[in-house]
Amino acid sequence: MKAFVFPGQGAQYPGMGKELYEKYPVAKELFEKANEILGFRITDLMFYGTEDDLKQTKVTQPAIFLHSVIITFVSGNNFSPDMVAGHSLGEFSALVANRTITFEDGLVLVSRRALAMQKACEMNPSSMAAILGLDDTVVEAVCSEFNGAVVPANYNCPGQIVISGTSHAVDRAIEILKLRGAKRALKLAVSGAFHSPLMEPARKELEEAIGKTPFNKPICPVFQNATALPSTDPDEIKANLVMQLTSPVKWTQTVINMINQGATTFIEAGPGTVLQGLIKKINKDVETLSAIA
Repeated sequence: MKAFVFPGQGAQYPGMGKELYEKYPVAKELFEKANEILGFRITDLMFYGTEDDLKQTKVTQPAIFLHSVIITFVSGNNFSPDMVAGHSLGEFSALVANRTITFEDGLVLVSRRALAMQKACEMNPSSMAAILGLDDTVVEAVCSEFNGAVVPANYNCPGQIVISGTSHAVDRAIEILKLRGAKRALKLAVSGAFHSPLMEPARKELEEAIGKTPFNKPICPVFQNATALPSTDPDEIKANLVMQLTSPVKWTQTVINMINQGATTFIEAGPGTVLQGLIKKINKDVETLSAIA
C-alpha cells in the first residue's frame, strides 16, 4: 500500500517550485492563484528569494504547503494514495491531497496558522531543541520536572525528539539531558515554542478559522499528528487539527501505525527528503521515494 507523506517547516530552499511552475500549466495556474489569495507574490520569494526571505513566517509555511500540494496536482494518475500523513504543517498538505479541504481553503488556513503562530511566539520568549541519542522515556521524565514549562514537541524517530517551551526552561532541560546521556542537544533556529502550551493563543485563533472551513469526507484516511491514528471523519479531523498546535507531533508512532495498517511504500511529496530519512530510522525495511511529477 502507498502512503503519501508531506514535510513541515524547515524543508524550504531557494528556488523551490520554479521547475514545477515552468514545466506544468496546472502548476503555474495554482501558483498564480496562490499569489492572489495571499495578496503578495510568494512565487517571487520562492523562486528568486534568499534563505532569509524564505524564513519569514508568512512565507515559509505557505511556500512548503504550495510546493507539496502542487506536486500532487501535477502527478496525475501517479498520485493514488491509500493513506496520507503530514509532519506538523504537512498535515494541511495531506488534507488537501486526500480531498478533505480544497486547495484554496488549505492555503488560507496555512497562512492564518503561520501568522497566529508568529503572534504567539512574540508574546513569550520561547524556543525548541533537538535531543539526540536518548530514549523517549528519559526525555519525557526530564520534561515532567518542569511543570509544563518545557514539553516533548516532536517524536521524530527513535533517538530523536524535539522539546519545546520557555527559553529558560529549554536551556535548563538541555543541561540536564546532556548529564543524562544525550549525544547532542541542539537549539533550533525557530521563532518560538511550537507544539507546546505556549501556542494556546494561536490554537484559539486557528480553531475559529477551521470551524468556518468546510471539511469533506476524504478519499483515504489521514493519520493525524495529535493522535497518530487514522481518521476519515471530517469532525474528528477538524478537532485533531485544532489540537495539533499545542500537542506533540507523534511522527514515530504515526509511521509505525501506518506500517501496521499495510503501508509498504512511503512517498514524500514536497521539498527535500527529511521525512524519508526519519521513516528509514523508524523501519529500515520499508520503501521510501520522492514524489515524481
